Amino acid sequence: VQLQASGGGSVQPGASLRLSCAASGSSVNSYTMGWFRQSPGKDRTFVATVSWNGGSTYYINSVKGRFTISRDTAKNTVYLQMDNLIPADTARYYCAAGPVPLTAGPREFEYWGQGTQVTVSS
Repeated sequence: VQLQASGGGSVQPGASLRLSCAASGSSVNSYTMGWFRQSPGKDRTFVATVSWNGGSTYYINSVKGRFTISRDTAKNTVYLQMDNLIPADTARYYCAAGPVPLTAGPREFEYWGQGTQVTVSS
C-alpha cells in the first residue's frame, strides 16, 4: 500500500484548505483511512478517520464542525476539507491506512504517507 498526500500550504486564519491522499495497492479499499498531524517536538496526534466505504467518520473534538473527512472509493482517495483554520492547526499532516477501527491511534495504523505541511498564520 502506498499513500501520497497533497494539498497543504500557508494560509491566514479563517481560510480553507483541502488535503488529498491518493492510495494504491491491494486491500486498501477495505481499510480505515485517516489523517494525523504532528508539530515539531510533539507527538503525532489523531485528527479524523473514515471507514472503508466512507459511511462512518470520527473526529477529534477540536476539529469538529470545521474539518470534514470524506472518501472517494472509485478514485481510492481520501480528502480532508479544513475550514475556518486557526493557528493551532499548524502542523504536518499525514494520511494513514490500515485494518483498524475508527478510533485507532497512530501506532495501530500500518501504512503512512509522506505528509504535507499546513501553516496557518497572519
